[in-house]
Amino acid sequence: MKKGFIFDLDGVIVDTAKYHYLAWKNLANELGFEFTKEQNELFKGVSRKRCLEILLEIGKVEATQEQFDTWMIEKNVDYLKYIENMDASEILPDVPKILDYLKDRKHPIALGSASKNAQPILEKVGLLSYFDAIVDGNNVTKAKPDPEVFLLAAEQLGVNSQDCVVFEDAVAGVQAANSAKMISIGIGDDKVLSEAAYNFNDFTEIETSFIQDLINKN
Repeated sequence: MKKGFIFDLDGVIVDTAKYHYLAWKNLANELGFEFTKEQNELFKGVSRKRCLEILLEIGKVEATQEQFDTWMIEKNVDYLKYIENMDASEILPDVPKILDYLKDRKHPIALGSASKNAQPILEKVGLLSYFDAIVDGNNVTKAKPDPEVFLLAAEQLGVNSQDCVVFEDAVAGVQAANSAKMISIGIGDDKVLSEAAYNFNDFTEIETSFIQDLINKN
């Protein structure tokens, strides 16, 4: 029985969170208030629309729909400038080791991310060919912790949801994986990601023997 493996993007495969933060910070400054790295933690695993809603709540800024839509576009254009020069050096340590192990054993791999820029980022860092399916903010209507993104990824991989493993760095993502009855692996602080079935600080801590044990599980 083949297992499906689903990876979040930001904070799991690459660290684009720093670029999102800079783009949101620039917008906040333009609107007349400060946006801190601590506040940016609220944005983990959250859609762009919801991020802007939170940002405006922080700054106590009211907006018309037209202003809201304009700021959404403005933030994304700013973010795209930051990621324009991304390359393989941005891949987080030992992620390719796990991707190679899965690919060599012909286990289907999907991306499950809220990002609307997932595909161009994977192209820039040279990892696009590893993925059999990409489900991102362009394909889903419900944000994590709703399991839609992971259920759709499992469907595209042709694998039952209970036979899927999800790598996530956000609480909402872990909750989404658990809701989908998938095996959740938290990448990051185990105190924050306490609902995950397994926790690792990063992929350098994940041995291929651990991956093989997951594959062997019924």
